[in-house]
Amino acid sequence: MARGGVTTDGPGTRPGRLKVFLGAAPGVGKTYRMLDEARRRSARGTHVVVAFAECHGRPHTTAMLDGLDVLPQVTRRHRGADFAEADLDRVWELRPQVVVIDELAHTNAPGARNTKRWQDVEELLGAGIDVVTTLNIQHLDSLSDVVEKITGVPQYETVPDEVVRRADQIELVDLPAEGLRRRMAHGNIYPPEKVDAALAHYFRLGNLTALRELALLWVAGRVDEALRKYRDEHRIGRVWETRERVVVALTGGPEGATLIRRAARIVDRRSGDALLAVHITRSHDVAGSSPAALAGQRQLVESLGGSYHAVVGDDVPAALLDFARSQNATQLVIGASRRGRLRRVLMPRGVGETVVELSGDIDVHTVTHERAGAGRRWAAPDSGLPRSRRVAGPAAGLVLPLLLTQVLRAVSDPLALNLTSEALLFLLTVLGVACIGGVVSALLASVTTSLLLNYYFVPPVGHFTFAGTNMIVAQAALTTVAVTVAAIVDRSMRLSRRAARATAEAETLTSLTGGILRGERTVPVLLERTRETFGMDGIELRRRRGETDCGAVGGPSPDRGGESDEHETKVAIGDDSVLVLTGRRLPASEHRVLTAFAAHLTAAVERARLAEAAAEVEPVKAANRMRTALLAAVGHDLRTPLAGCWASISSLRSSDVDFSDEDREELLATAEESLAKLSRLVDNLLDMSRLQAGALTLRLEPVALADVLPAALDTLPDSPPQTRVNVVTQGLDDAPDVLADPPLLERVLANLVSNAVRHSPAGHPVTIGASALAGRVELRVIDRGPGIQLPDRERAFEPFQRLGDTDNTTGLGLGLALSRGLTEAMDGTLAPEETPGGGLTMVVSLPAAAAPPVRG
Repeated sequence: MARGGVTTDGPGTRPGRLKVFLGAAPGVGKTYRMLDEARRRSARGTHVVVAFAECHGRPHTTAMLDGLDVLPQVTRRHRGADFAEADLDRVWELRPQVVVIDELAHTNAPGARNTKRWQDVEELLGAGIDVVTTLNIQHLDSLSDVVEKITGVPQYETVPDEVVRRADQIELVDLPAEGLRRRMAHGNIYPPEKVDAALAHYFRLGNLTALRELALLWVAGRVDEALRKYRDEHRIGRVWETRERVVVALTGGPEGATLIRRAARIVDRRSGDALLAVHITRSHDVAGSSPAALAGQRQLVESLGGSYHAVVGDDVPAALLDFARSQNATQLVIGASRRGRLRRVLMPRGVGETVVELSGDIDVHTVTHERAGAGRRWAAPDSGLPRSRRVAGPAAGLVLPLLLTQVLRAVSDPLALNLTSEALLFLLTVLGVACIGGVVSALLASVTTSLLLNYYFVPPVGHFTFAGTNMIVAQAALTTVAVTVAAIVDRSMRLSRRAARATAEAETLTSLTGGILRGERTVPVLLERTRETFGMDGIELRRRRGETDCGAVGGPSPDRGGESDEHETKVAIGDDSVLVLTGRRLPASEHRVLTAFAAHLTAAVERARLAEAAAEVEPVKAANRMRTALLAAVGHDLRTPLAGCWASISSLRSSDVDFSDEDREELLATAEESLAKLSRLVDNLLDMSRLQAGALTLRLEPVALADVLPAALDTLPDSPPQTRVNVVTQGLDDAPDVLADPPLLERVLANLVSNAVRHSPAGHPVTIGASALAGRVELRVIDRGPGIQLPDRERAFEPFQRLGDTDNTTGLGLGLALSRGLTEAMDGTLAPEETPGGGLTMVVSLPAAAAPPVRG
């Protein structure tokens, strides 16, 4: 037997079974659960050996090895280092029933049987040996790039998804992100010296939450695949309401948006899992189906979190229900019939009634709308024949029978032709006319042929004879054959033209998409592409009031000698614009493609307007941030130096106290220091004012955090500040320079450190650390104070409030608001995080002055 391309050479009659314990990140407990599974199987009498288990020195995990048959590991030396690997040779000698081997994505050291450990596992499975292993979600090949974008850490060891999908059991070892961070902070995962770095980088709350979601979604997808496979194998057609899935049927009519929104509300009310929109495309044209409407409805579905599907089928109810059952849908939303009263009387069973009758376990919602019962606009069928053949057909229906009559009268006697042969020749003539001119020409030729055959060749010759059953049957057969052949010709021509038109439309739209992707300015590219595609002389995008929006594209119309036959074709673009094409008159067959072009133009124009509006708002937002920071600084930072200076001067002017020379010098020094601080603050505020007015730009320059931090600490009221602040020099010295304005950055750090010092309990110094991640530098100010509850974290950045701080004498509550405003002005962010073990961490993220080197 074979599994994964490995031939079974063991005594087993079946491939081994694979069980994978899957986790979102290191430390969730995969190895512990794997060893617990091994102990459980061993207690049942199963021969279990542990080939490799990486316990990372964790005492609880190591204790799980007691009582298990643990094989000694082999040591391989590579580049001066020793690597411990599983001894597969010993496993092959023992041939156990179950092998426990940790870390499926591990890369073996050179000299091993296989390059990857998952290849070792494949061999064991092929030999009929069951394997229990572990894997983190970031090591799946299909998700490694996604994980790298989230965490900034490349994944060099991956496992093909197919290897894991073939596992007989996949068990998710789940742990909330906060719980994992607490486990890390308590030292249950990494040694103490690695905890801070891990929490600041890979084990950040956002990273762990994203990885957990990836793991949950991947496992849910595998469960859904297993359920679908089980239903297919057991031929279960009934709907199993494991998850609410709502399918909405779209016809391309104007009622589509109403149906989609109603279906979305059903999904929300029932906590549904998915919204699926489906359009059944028939092999023949259907009146009322608009490609532009379908494109807009598709965008609406996707904006509501659903998915759009197109299914080909002439039997609409059967195709619709087959799709719903294939998706295990529980709800089906259809629109009320648009058929008029006459059609409902003649055809009482429509699509909706048939769907309800055949729906079975699927609940069907029939939604009324403004077009219900209004009827469909009837369109005359297109024969598919060119104009020349539509003209030549009737002429041939009259002329060819006459010519054949003359020929037969001349050659019938010499050739001894009887009536049967003459009738067959006339039949061939009718078929030829049917191939030339279609149904109408075939009817005309059949009538002409029957009259000529009756008069000239049916006895008595020279008289019309219509009596007798044979003549009636012959005439009916001739007419039926002619009409049938003509109908087949008409249908084949229509299908041929439709296929050619569809091919041309697809090529045109492909060219349109390519032009959009290659063009730098979407709207002008679309306009020029539209003009070239339809061969028009000019094109422009106008406002409804007649003003040109994007300008005319193309040169002036050619001179036609004073007799201009230019025609304007207008298509609505959004609510307030219209696309005007000047030149030839477009046939109806080209309007559908033009409508698709217009839909693309509508989206492009809307995107251009949104981009323009965003560009106009951005300077206002920047000025507002600077204005907020300026006002906050005036009220918050000028107060302290003014108060110190005021107190010193007031004391010196007092006549009630006789100061000594030392006291006088101390008061003068205090006043001088306060005035110096005030001067620096005023200079900074003036620079910010000029920046707001557009007269001064930010002096962004490379700044070393280790250089700016001491200046920020000097401004703290406590003296010396180092008695309460512990600077983590390892991260601070190794971090790259940031791109910032030094005075502004100094003010941000001073405010954050002051806030942290004020809330830290005695004996718990504030920690300041820095790290680089994905082209940015993160500075963390960590305290062990009471912290801030999650609902109140954003409110902490609002001015003039202090979130439970009863001491209102140390400031106006503007420190955090000021810090965030200044940070955002420097293209940075300021966000709060919970400190593991209690407290608050303020994270300042600024762009790095130069990208850090990539470490392999």
